Amino acid sequence: MDKRTRRLGLAMAAMALTFLSGCASMRLIDSDVVSVAAVPAGMNLQNAKYRFERLPSQVHNPEAGLAEQQAQAAMTAVGLVRDDAGASLSVMVGFSVTQYLADPWGRPIGPGWTPYGSVAIGSGFGSHIGLGMGMRFPPPTHYRREVSVVMRDLKSGQVVYETRASHAGPWSDSVPIFATLFQAALANFPNPPAGLRRVNIELSR
Repeated sequence: MDKRTRRLGLAMAAMALTFLSGCASMRLIDSDVVSVAAVPAGMNLQNAKYRFERLPSQVHNPEAGLAEQQAQAAMTAVGLVRDDAGASLSVMVGFSVTQYLADPWGRPIGPGWTPYGSVAIGSGFGSHIGLGMGMRFPPPTHYRREVSVVMRDLKSGQVVYETRASHAGPWSDSVPIFATLFQAALANFPNPPAGLRRVNIELSR
């Protein structure tokens, strides 16, 4: 191998290492999002002013304040303006997290699970017994997080925009993931596509 070929090989290896290092420093938060707009004729949500409202159960919950801060950052990014005195919209924020033990595909572990896999006995066109191998023991903990944003016209009391975003994965750091979920929930505001959609956002590890 001559020097030129060797130098080229080393350069390509260095580029590959840089690329892999960059990928390793990021993670993809894939959120399932459903948004519904019900804006009456003559009303424009673009650059609308809003204020937050809370359910009685949220009033003394410090996490509700953090969720509102994260939602506010996402709403500011799409042009909404917080103005408690001059608001035309009220905004209610929801959030939840659930922990569960997961199989190698991230699915919740159910009946029939063993440390070595899952055993299933069933019938259909023919009885069968199946054994899934490769399960880690103890199984890893996964987290399912969901956020919601509900916007209501203060004059009529009508809900004019509702959006939800959820994500399930192994990451335990709730604060940045909730912030990312609010970004995903406000994607395509104020004219979201119909039905369930996937919104992918990269987040540093």
